[in-house]
Amino acid sequence: MDYSSYTPIDPDFYDTIKELSEKHPDFKVFYFLPDQALGEANGEYQQVKKRENGEFMMIKGSDPVRIDRIITVNGKPGPAYAEYNAYADACLSCQAGYDEDKDV
Repeated sequence: MDYSSYTPIDPDFYDTIKELSEKHPDFKVFYFLPDQALGEANGEYQQVKKRENGEFMMIKGSDPVRIDRIITVNGKPGPAYAEYNAYADACLSCQAGYDEDKDV
């Protein structure tokens, strides 16, 4: 299964990765898999590696994690956090069976 096209990320996220790795080299990463399911990687952070289909975070003992699909790293929001949060906020726009023009 392949990921969709790579989306460039905010350069500040590289600083976040660096700061986190200096504090504690063990990472807990939640991310989107190519089929939009959630994945989790745990282990020692090694590096960010460029490949032809994007940039990947390398974590010892885990599959490579594509950077633009990361939801959180050690609890810090990643590039895909807004997309993940949109799932939680989706119901806030529903009307719970009520029409706008009716009085309740």
